[in-house]
Amino acid sequence: MKKVIQNNTNIHLFELKKIQTDFPKVKICSSKDAYEFIKRFYSDDLEIFESFFILLTNRSNLTMGYAKISQGGMTGTVVDPILILKYAVDSLSKGVFIAHNHPSGNSQPSQADIDLTKKVKEALKFIDVSLLDSLIITADNYFSFSDEGLN
Repeated sequence: MKKVIQNNTNIHLFELKKIQTDFPKVKICSSKDAYEFIKRFYSDDLEIFESFFILLTNRSNLTMGYAKISQGGMTGTVVDPILILKYAVDSLSKGVFIAHNHPSGNSQPSQADIDLTKKVKEALKFIDVSLLDSLIITADNYFSFSDEGLN
């Protein structure tokens, strides 16, 4: 906790404290582990519209939380990397998985997917957080940027 003393009064600028949650602590050891965990965030909408999620982990790759960053239409969604950084900082995470679905069922990345992954990876570097993988999820399979050497 950091305090500033002003006119003999303690003013708290911010306070760090651990918050207990029921979020499951699962060790993510592979892209398949990440896919199986993240796929649970989607419901019947997996094949209807595109959504973008992040999964936050600690230094040991234990899950800490997740956030839905955006939801779009049938062919795309807009992602603001600043929101990803905000959640990474707020949670004090050291690793981030990013994931979005392709309602079409085609798990191959578009150029926009590749460009966004690079942009997020570079942004996270500034706060010393690793982009662990970028996943494209479909109802039947997934594409891992890390597995394909694109991360």
